[in-house]
Amino acid sequence: MQREGAMAEVRVSLLDRLKSTIAWSWTYLWALWFVMVLFLIYILRAPLRINENVNTVAMFLNTLTPKFYVALTGTSSLISGLILIFEWWYFRKYGTSFIEQVSVNHLGPLLGGVESSSSTGSILNGSPETEGSRQSSVPECKVWRNPLNLFRGAEYNRYTWVTGREPLTYYDMNLSAQDHQTFFTCDSDGLRPADATMQKAWRERNPQARIKTAHQALELNNECAPAYILLAEEEATTIVEAERLFRLALKAGEACSRRSQQLQHHSTQQEAQHRRDTNVLVYIKRRIAMCARKLGRTREAVKIMRDQLMKEFPLPNVLNIHENLLEALLELQAYADVQAVLAKYDDISLPKSATICYTAALLKARSVCDKFSPEVASKRGLSTAEMNAVEAIHRAVEFNPHVPKYLLETKSLILPPEHILKRGDSEAVAYAFFHLQHWRRVEGALNLLHCTWEGTFRMIPYPLEKGHLFYPYPSCTESADRELLPSFHEVSVYPKKELPFFILFTAGLCSFTAMLALLTHQFPDLMGVFAKAFFGTLFAPFNFMVEKIEGFLPSSLWHHLTRI
Repeated sequence: MQREGAMAEVRVSLLDRLKSTIAWSWTYLWALWFVMVLFLIYILRAPLRINENVNTVAMFLNTLTPKFYVALTGTSSLISGLILIFEWWYFRKYGTSFIEQVSVNHLGPLLGGVESSSSTGSILNGSPETEGSRQSSVPECKVWRNPLNLFRGAEYNRYTWVTGREPLTYYDMNLSAQDHQTFFTCDSDGLRPADATMQKAWRERNPQARIKTAHQALELNNECAPAYILLAEEEATTIVEAERLFRLALKAGEACSRRSQQLQHHSTQQEAQHRRDTNVLVYIKRRIAMCARKLGRTREAVKIMRDQLMKEFPLPNVLNIHENLLEALLELQAYADVQAVLAKYDDISLPKSATICYTAALLKARSVCDKFSPEVASKRGLSTAEMNAVEAIHRAVEFNPHVPKYLLETKSLILPPEHILKRGDSEAVAYAFFHLQHWRRVEGALNLLHCTWEGTFRMIPYPLEKGHLFYPYPSCTESADRELLPSFHEVSVYPKKELPFFILFTAGLCSFTAMLALLTHQFPDLMGVFAKAFFGTLFAPFNFMVEKIEGFLPSSLWHHLTRI
């Protein structure tokens, strides 16, 4: 039995080797056919009267007048111009070259070759899902607070100590100062010395001056929660120290919130104070959860976000706490919980973000990416699950096209800024900084992203004028990102769709033939001489080869072959 099995394996291996040899021979068989055709033409040159026909053609070309060359070049220029106009119209309407599409979709399969990128092209002509967020006008570029912003003292300053570079721009820090004054101050702070001191601290530009003023506020009132927040953010050099200060701030903030809650309906000032105390309390709990996440206590962070923030304070969505929760759940690989959060926040009426779009794409890619192969998909087509995953990736890339460069590590990451511009490079940096590890953890996800993400730009040839699933891409993102990101970082811009090769080729051909027509019309005799010299030089190697073949083979070869 073992011998029979071995013989069967040998037969299979010989059969495979024979198949590979035949495939290899067919790959290079065209060269053999070309040589055989040339040899046959040479043998049959006398019966076919090839020499006489060549001499007749040469005599015909010698008798041509310059008017013929004028007509020829003019006609060629007109035809190439018509082709250029048609190609440009087709490109404007469908976003691709007609000649290129015909050659890839129709001639390619006939010749047995299919591009690997065609695995994603099958969904281009499909009808994608419509988004309720599609709008007719381009919205203004609004800057958002980064939900996952780092700690200045424990992370941003540490980067500055090591590299000597400033990771935050003045514009970004100025926006943070405005946020702090909005969240942590109110009109009635002047009645309390510690809160009045903190108003001064938030307006200070110098970090050391802010820290010194926060200590002064604590001397006036050791239950001043905003002062603990400032020290935890900027003075603490480690996450452990920042968490300790936030715990003190939580204790003080809860006491202030209880007092203001009892008096909130007495006057408008008391209501504003209670709103400020609520903002302080939400901010503190969120930062404590982020400290727990950074220290490896991910389940504790998820519990804080779910039970103490999203349930107790469902309305304050300005901090986008659900994005912190999504990142923590991905770290726990709790994909069912991630899907439940997405089902709640990936809604038509809510603003989208890179975290929502790319997390949804990751979940759909997770079910198919481990077995995905571009070669196999190009032959059999995309399955329903693969189609859904590719469409989700296209949706995410259309929302923010800068993220794949960071996820695929073709562009280096930097520390994320404290503010981001949705659909901009700053949002892409912030997302990839925290979510790259989650994409790496899912086997094959980055490969699927690499094979499919560029197909989005074929679907949207003019993204600044008309979107596909979202409103047109804002044209103001580049200038805003340059203000948010440091100067040593090269800002990523929306990849402009390049003109297809055939449009450039027809444009060059049209220009060249038009120039020849003009020169032939102005200098007919000179262009006639030039044309004869050009064609004579072009056919000189062929004539030389024919003479060598005639000298090598006997002249009576055809006579001997007929006798045989």
